[in-house]
Amino acid sequence: MVLAGGGTAGHVNPLLSIADEIRRRNPDAAIRVLGTSTGLEAELVPQRGYTLHEIPRVPLPRKPSPEFFSLPSKLSAAVNAAEDAINEIDAQVVVGFGGYVSTPAYLAARKKNVPVVIHEQNARPGLANKLGAGWAKAVGLTFKDTPLKCRNGETAYTGLPLRQPIADLVAARDTDAEGARRQAAADLGLDPSLPTVLVTGGSLGAVSLNLAVSGAAQSLADAGIQVLHLTGKGKAEDVEERAGSVPNYHIREYLADMEKALGSADVVIARSGAGTVCELTALGLPGIYVPLPIGNGEQRLNATPVVNAGGGLLVEDKKMTSQWVTDHIPPLIGDPSGLAVMASAAQAFGIRDGAARVVDLIEGVLA
Repeated sequence: MVLAGGGTAGHVNPLLSIADEIRRRNPDAAIRVLGTSTGLEAELVPQRGYTLHEIPRVPLPRKPSPEFFSLPSKLSAAVNAAEDAINEIDAQVVVGFGGYVSTPAYLAARKKNVPVVIHEQNARPGLANKLGAGWAKAVGLTFKDTPLKCRNGETAYTGLPLRQPIADLVAARDTDAEGARRQAAADLGLDPSLPTVLVTGGSLGAVSLNLAVSGAAQSLADAGIQVLHLTGKGKAEDVEERAGSVPNYHIREYLADMEKALGSADVVIARSGAGTVCELTALGLPGIYVPLPIGNGEQRLNATPVVNAGGGLLVEDKKMTSQWVTDHIPPLIGDPSGLAVMASAAQAFGIRDGAARVVDLIEGVLA
């Protein structure tokens, strides 16, 4: 099979989770991954032991622009490259995860009469998956209310395929939640006896989150709360100036072992990308979701269902201030029973076997 999705972790991580599940079920499966030489997939796919078949990067213009004139020739070249990958292994199915890599993959599969299976990560579907759903044989949705339907086959609520380290953490917490939390805290040099708030704006960081939480550092410390603050690369200096001298306030730009940060946390303050929402709910972690205030609004849509279910709070970016943190986080942490209810609601909402569900869809199409 050919798997198509690249550019961002949001596309690449689910793709790799699906590839791993396919290989677990069928070690002899022939797998090719479509991607570009510049996307995240160029590094992560070979590291995981899969063959990357490079295609030209062809973003679809969302508005009229001079790029429209060169689009046909660029898209044709990308479709031809995707066809080559299909022919190379005589692929029986093409599985797409959205993004600019998937459009040529879907078009090539249609041209070759190869069935397509789609996984849509976000609550608001992207252009590529809207296109591919027109002839796909199955569509898997991360969020139940996503307005994307397979017109010629099955549409299923699969959740998000979890990264393997997160899946392993889910299993560890099921076996011994407190032991897993204390071990993760100890691994990071945190105090396992203190309640911990994790702050993360993703690999690039989020200035508004950084300022809001670091400005409330002393009030959090006074409430006996420990903070693990992942600022994003190049953004630690401002946080250190505001909070560096406060006890139990741990500042890092980035953490490769993100599962350890999540494993140590009692509450997470974060953006509400699909991956974040799905990982927090699978782990049963209450989230303070602060949607990115730009883009097409999908981050708000991602977080709204779990917040409505009681598994977190939704805070507008402009309202995420140091005063908000001071007013809300200590009372939340100081109410263990209320926090446990929120954690239980998050866990009830979460999907833990997303990879298996998506591969079940693929196998159903192949059958």
